[in-house]
Amino acid sequence: MMDSNSDPPFHEAYKILFDKTEKQELGNVDFEFEVVEECEVPVIDLSRLEETDEVAREECKFQIARASQEWGFFQVVKHGISSDIFKRLRCEQEKVFKQPFEKKTKEHKFLNFSAGSYRWGSPTATRIQQLSWSEAFHIPLSDILPSTPSNPLCSTIEQFASTVSSLAQTLADILAEKMGHKSKFFKENCLANTCYLRLNRYPPCPVASGIHGLMPHTDSDFLTILYQDQVGGLQLVKDGKWIAVKPNPDALIINIGDLFQAWSNGVYKSVEHRVMTNPKLERFSMAYFFCPSNETVIESCREPCIYRKFSFREYRQQVRDDVQNLGSKIGLPRFLISEGTSS
Repeated sequence: MMDSNSDPPFHEAYKILFDKTEKQELGNVDFEFEVVEECEVPVIDLSRLEETDEVAREECKFQIARASQEWGFFQVVKHGISSDIFKRLRCEQEKVFKQPFEKKTKEHKFLNFSAGSYRWGSPTATRIQQLSWSEAFHIPLSDILPSTPSNPLCSTIEQFASTVSSLAQTLADILAEKMGHKSKFFKENCLANTCYLRLNRYPPCPVASGIHGLMPHTDSDFLTILYQDQVGGLQLVKDGKWIAVKPNPDALIINIGDLFQAWSNGVYKSVEHRVMTNPKLERFSMAYFFCPSNETVIESCREPCIYRKFSFREYRQQVRDDVQNLGSKIGLPRFLISEGTSS
């Protein structure tokens, strides 16, 4: 557990919102967040990709594509990433989050991260449902270079990122292949220095049940690869209902992002998900975001196209504008060719 001076000032920052919210309304929030069930999303054994049996390899690829269409989420085991890397990254992650809050806001000065890498809460929140009771370091991998002055966190992040980026490329190529496209698009546009890593911490939230650790959203990338602890809290939408993802200590969680949904013309699903707080336990996770360069143009690979062409820079700017002006992300619906078309 962190020292009290390590936590961001959530209570002070959100006091006005809580004061404006009556007990009855908080009760309604709790009801809204009722989870129907906890389940384990599809689990795929990636060691089958290395088998000599072509049927086994193709079955594994089919499972990846099917889960991406039906769930937008799946888990992978036997992914080739050493548990030692996760243990070391978790250890360094805890150390950096244990720093006093005031120091974390200036963390980039001695970690050589870009200014603004440390983020917490929801600066634009105007109501309880928009709160995010969490803190994070959002790190462009261009900040983690071999020339970076040695420190345990950066060197461990670099090792993790170089390993998981290969996994992301493999999965992206499989998903493209199953769309009938054996292209070099992802290798040419999703480079090591265009991707991101996010270290997340969700402090205990004793204020009220039903508060988000991370508010509902979709990811603005091609793929996200997530490693989480066993506390739980990740939830996603399936068949119109929120379900809780049962933690699997041996698995990485993969989810489809907005860019893959647009590129696949709606075949692969970027699914809304969120993290709920725990009243007593803190939760840690680390996410790798498989992103292209800002200039990369995203165009649907099938016709008739559901979405118009857009650059990643344009997409990110539209998301920022919507969050700033509306308090939440709109995402892909902004880029539909016609409002009468559904993805």
